[in-house]
Amino acid sequence: MAVPRTAPILVASNRGPVSYALGEDGSLTARRGGGGLVSGLSAIGPDANAVWVCAALGEGDREAARRAGDSHLNPGDTGGQQVRMLDIAPDVFAAAYNGVANSVLWFVHHLLYQTPVEPVFDAEFAEQWAAYESYNAAFADALAQEAVDEAVVLVQDYHLALVPAMLRERRPDLRIGHFSHTPWAPPDYYRLLPDDVAAAVLRGILGGDRAAFLTERWANAFADCCAAVLGAEVIRDGDGDGDGGGMATAVRFEGRETRLGVHGLGADADFLRERSRQADVEERLSALRAQIGPDRKSIVRVDRTELSKNIVRGLLAYRRLLETRPEWRERVVHVAFAYPSRQDLAVYRDYTERVRRIADEINEEYGTEGWTPVALHVKDDFARSLAAYRLADVALVNPIRDGMNLVAKEVPVVSERGCALVLSREAGAYAELGEDALVVNPYDVEGTVRALHEALRMSDGERADRTKRLAAAATALPPQAWFLAQLRAL
Repeated sequence: MAVPRTAPILVASNRGPVSYALGEDGSLTARRGGGGLVSGLSAIGPDANAVWVCAALGEGDREAARRAGDSHLNPGDTGGQQVRMLDIAPDVFAAAYNGVANSVLWFVHHLLYQTPVEPVFDAEFAEQWAAYESYNAAFADALAQEAVDEAVVLVQDYHLALVPAMLRERRPDLRIGHFSHTPWAPPDYYRLLPDDVAAAVLRGILGGDRAAFLTERWANAFADCCAAVLGAEVIRDGDGDGDGGGMATAVRFEGRETRLGVHGLGADADFLRERSRQADVEERLSALRAQIGPDRKSIVRVDRTELSKNIVRGLLAYRRLLETRPEWRERVVHVAFAYPSRQDLAVYRDYTERVRRIADEINEEYGTEGWTPVALHVKDDFARSLAAYRLADVALVNPIRDGMNLVAKEVPVVSERGCALVLSREAGAYAELGEDALVVNPYDVEGTVRALHEALRMSDGERADRTKRLAAAATALPPQAWFLAQLRAL
């Protein structure tokens, strides 16, 4: 049965706004998600007939998708949003998601490969790439079926890099945008990809009318890759001939022009401040204060155990701080939230174990009867994260490379007494927050030690003043405004 074209606005992303758990009796329990896209889509309003297309991620999702067929999920499960969940074959999904998106594209854009031994693009990768193409084609088919004439489609992230061009072939009437939530690799590193794959990803995104990024740096890197790999013409700010400097504003390729844009996703201040004062956060705040102990400062980090987050070097810097600045022993606790991520990949399991091991070593080496130097938490708990934001004296955000890093923006918003931010220059947030942060090279452990020491010594007044400015910059483009800005640009 043909799906009626009813949607003037569509969003496509790998993960949707709801997930399902399948009970032993066959019942489905829905759990609504959060994040910038959920907040952003709510800004459109229920009367806009917007549709969100996403993939089924687990068996509960797949069962919900099967029951819905080509229709939308129960709006009671989705907060009233129209959501179409795609039941993509598990083996195709796994190859596309783990084999290509998370093990190749993510690694390239975050510069994570150990190049003497990886990557290796062999016959297995060729099969995974074919699955990635099929996965993207499923999204393109669904979007083409749902969209009214001249609808606006916002495609999200590296999982769906091929969708804009595929959708353009199916529905040339649509206005299509792609948004990258990751960094973009510079040309020399991007060309680690097989030539045909490197070209296909760029051609896929250039199939849209607009490609948007979190910072100018990532937009320029994308444009540079288009020039180096495809021979495309790059138009830069103030230069209609494509020969000058400045930010890349468009890419011309094979008779089409794709405009480039920048939208630096900000923190949702109203939500964070309201949520951080609820009872479960207060309960966890009391527990954390008891764990830290009276009259001690706290260095807080909140991350997934994702390779790019650089948790290991952060722990090494803290250990070196205790070694070289003994005055901080028993006077500071490193509250480290390292929530497990992508544990179906061996490299992530190994990394998580290394984080645990180093934390244990620090506690064994420096801990005393009344002081545990590292308070490591590995169970995901948003309320506890907000509690840590509130009490943090120092926030350590030192990724190797990050598209934005919302933690750097959220901590100043929630902080009670002001928080010194130690921030990697390789985080996208550096573009907006760098002036009031203590900026570090994420590979430089000794430099991070100096920054932590300076942050711990910072006066209450300076810390409060910096935090006020950081919070203002962090909330300049909250999720709803961020989403609507992309919509208006199309």
